[in-house]
Amino acid sequence: MWTLLLTAVCILMTVVMAVYVLRFYQNGLGEETEQETYDRYYIMITEDSKSSIWQSIYQGAYERALEENVYVDWLGDNLFEEYSVEELLQIATASAVDGIIVTANETDEMTRLINDAVAKGIPVVTLYGDNTQSARCSFVGIGSYNLGREYGRQALEIIASKKANKPYKVAVLVNAYEQDLDQNILCSGIQESIEQERNDSMDIELSLISVDDTNEFSVEESIRDIFMEQEEPDIMICLSELTTTCVYQAVVDYNKVGEVNIIGYYDSDTIINAIDRNVIHSTVAIDTKQMGGFCIDALQEYHELGYTSQYFTADIKLIRKDNVAEYMEKGEEDDETP
Repeated sequence: MWTLLLTAVCILMTVVMAVYVLRFYQNGLGEETEQETYDRYYIMITEDSKSSIWQSIYQGAYERALEENVYVDWLGDNLFEEYSVEELLQIATASAVDGIIVTANETDEMTRLINDAVAKGIPVVTLYGDNTQSARCSFVGIGSYNLGREYGRQALEIIASKKANKPYKVAVLVNAYEQDLDQNILCSGIQESIEQERNDSMDIELSLISVDDTNEFSVEESIRDIFMEQEEPDIMICLSELTTTCVYQAVVDYNKVGEVNIIGYYDSDTIINAIDRNVIHSTVAIDTKQMGGFCIDALQEYHELGYTSQYFTADIKLIRKDNVAEYMEKGEEDDETP
């Protein structure tokens, strides 16, 4: 009992201190520039503040928010300690912000926390990962089924180009701890695309390989085990930026370039350059800035109308060798922009 009590007290003190820091920062917004005052204050909460995909999403939300005279803060990116998504959600709710954007999941705890925020008058938009049982006002994500079908088509394109009469092993690297429906829908899209669009002569073995996506080290370990403990697949489909980068590095380290074909996710500089070097076959990227902008649109509509669209779906784009040059040029232009 004493241990549980002490733990509860520590958690309460941590949340109170974090709320104080957040409110101090929120109040400081008006003091930093007397000329700028904002109509609303939103919070964005994600699992990782270092990934370039989240940075791009936040940039899209930030720019769209300024157009609406709203300030959106990326909670977790400016605090002294590391907190879980659930803890950050509690902090944002206790701080009585005007809206919350959160990377959610389907756990009961997440449902309870979102409903608690909504009950206190704070609209919640789920981003990338949804919680369908909660009272969130909208979900901003991608069309998982269509994305899966695109992955499947890319795998078939690789197999057709090889023109070899042999069985092909296609592995989808899934998050071992993912608890949302989107990953299952995406995998179904891959499977149906391969089954419906392949030639009768294609012998394809499709499998799912679990990857510990807890952190960069755990992903690297999971990928290393694939190359060390079993015969590696002919095609590896990656569902995250980190997994794509780790598989790319492993293929180079184990001298498997040309033997293992990679279909990646996102358009970071590393992934784009790997496509240009023919190490990664192609990558499916989402319009991250559009996704961030949709989050602000959903919250603004809810505040102004009392309702908003249940779903916002971001555009996706396919990048491969025949069009990678234009994305490399775009990246260079962005780097030169002050």
